Amino acid sequence: MKDEVNSLLEPLYGAKIESSFSVQGGSINQTQVLVLSNGVQVFMKQNSNPPTDFFLAEAKGLRLLNQAKKGPRIPKPIAIQSGPRPTFLLMEYIKSFSEDKNFAERFAQSLSELHRVSQESFGLDHNNFIGSTPQQNQMEKDGLVFFRDHRIDFQRKLARENGLLPISTDKKIDSLCDNLASFLNVTGESPALVHGDLWSGNYFSDSKGKPCMFDPAAYYGLRETDLAMTELFGRLPQRFYDAYQESFPMNPGYQERKDLYNLYHLLNHLNLFGSSYLSSVQQVINRYIN
Repeated sequence: MKDEVNSLLEPLYGAKIESSFSVQGGSINQTQVLVLSNGVQVFMKQNSNPPTDFFLAEAKGLRLLNQAKKGPRIPKPIAIQSGPRPTFLLMEYIKSFSEDKNFAERFAQSLSELHRVSQESFGLDHNNFIGSTPQQNQMEKDGLVFFRDHRIDFQRKLARENGLLPISTDKKIDSLCDNLASFLNVTGESPALVHGDLWSGNYFSDSKGKPCMFDPAAYYGLRETDLAMTELFGRLPQRFYDAYQESFPMNPGYQERKDLYNLYHLLNHLNLFGSSYLSSVQQVINRYIN
């Protein structure tokens, strides 16, 4: 594989791999930094058996997020293994640094700029992945229809097929979907370019304090889904949410809606990691449907 990677990098940088070191990554892929003979460092993600189009979809997502000129910094894809099922992706390496006191405000402002990038319909012209789970992005004019059918219902069907969803919980999701308009106020919301998987492990500060995001599950959706995801496993300082609201005001009632947005991610975790997430799924559902 080293020869194959060098064949992609040498024409671009005039240098070959001299050394490498491992860096912390997620549970799905292996990650390392390649150090070239001219000092350039390149980030490499590998997976010996990825889903079809897995790394192609990630490269597309990175390019998509780079559309926002004043948005967060996004690592640029450099090259991808050729063939029907690439097993590695090469991208720009951005080293993470400690956040300074103004990071939260800068992150909020840059995220609001990303969310201002829009198109006519909710969804995307191709499907991608949320973690290693397929993510369906069929385009819809109505944001509620998109979130109901291609987020909640899609994950619910996977959980049902995997034998992870009790019948009583499944029926409550039916009721939840039938009454979605009474829980989500999306008045005036245009399709927003979202990161799609914005938990705390997918953003950091670079050396100049600029907010950076990676590992996208990007599409055009309801922008509050990104905000809600930042609160699923811990949360940013309150000044982040205040600064976002000042930069790009949300409809009243976000605090009452955020758990419902995160039901998508909890259902995905149920499908990825098993029944340990069932109680979290049920807690959210029971908050809205008794």
